[in-house]
Amino acid sequence: MSGVEKEWQKWSERWERQMTLERGLAANTTDAYTHNLRDFVEYLLSAVHPKSPSEVCREDVEGYLVALYERRTTPTTQARALSALRSFFRFLVSENIVESAPTNFITTPKCGRALPDTLSTEEIDAMLSTIDTSTIAGRRDSAILEMLYSCGLRVSELLSLRMNDLSLKEGIVRVVGKGGKMRLVPLSHEAERQLSLYFEVRPQFVTELSDNHIFLNQRGGKALSRMAVFNIVERAAAMAGITKNISPHTLRHSFASHLLEGGADIRQVQELLGHSNITTTEIYTHINTRHLHSVINSLPTSKE
Repeated sequence: MSGVEKEWQKWSERWERQMTLERGLAANTTDAYTHNLRDFVEYLLSAVHPKSPSEVCREDVEGYLVALYERRTTPTTQARALSALRSFFRFLVSENIVESAPTNFITTPKCGRALPDTLSTEEIDAMLSTIDTSTIAGRRDSAILEMLYSCGLRVSELLSLRMNDLSLKEGIVRVVGKGGKMRLVPLSHEAERQLSLYFEVRPQFVTELSDNHIFLNQRGGKALSRMAVFNIVERAAAMAGITKNISPHTLRHSFASHLLEGGADIRQVQELLGHSNITTTEIYTHINTRHLHSVINSLPTSKE
């Protein structure tokens, strides 16, 4: 048994005991939840680079829900699986194993597939306009939002970026994604502009404790944390009056959806997002179908 498998076994058993002894859940519920978690673990362990419980991200959960859909499971089965995962990761949060649950902001499946929330270009513009770029933190935060959206980065990818990963002259950023796979992502003109503005003030973040991570905090000049990025995104959304469940991943989802709406080839979108399986990318074609239905249904009807 590998180290990753041992980690899953340890925390699965502790979670099962907690459900039975502390929460007093019915045996049928406990058995069903346990089965769901084991299925999720098997899904993760089948990957080229299996992940431990503390390494699971939102995209892993969404990919699993897509896999359940591909197996032709019912929406009820998918919803129960998500409920089980929510319970497990809430337990890990309570045990300080993870900072936040990767199941946060994932909507319970209603139509057989968990479709992520997306933002319109107007909503993204509204979020960016709320940031005060006259401050050094504002310049950094504006660059972060632009990189999350126009490069479609995961939070982990954004936070791992170092100065030598970026070439403003070439308009390219080198991104190391899941499984250590590297990809080159083109920078939009706006991303280049926002980064240039941030780099003018970045020296004010730097201390003797700093390294060459691009995005630094104001308390010691260390690399920014995941929670800080979540706070930046949520604060901008709230100030823009957006009431949807928003996370940094929402900007990545929006990037993919807008590319496909604009006519981009799905294989190109797969490469830009760093998806190892095109099935994960295909979820965005369903988002666009949903958008198309809403447009059609809003058309005026003929009067007899």
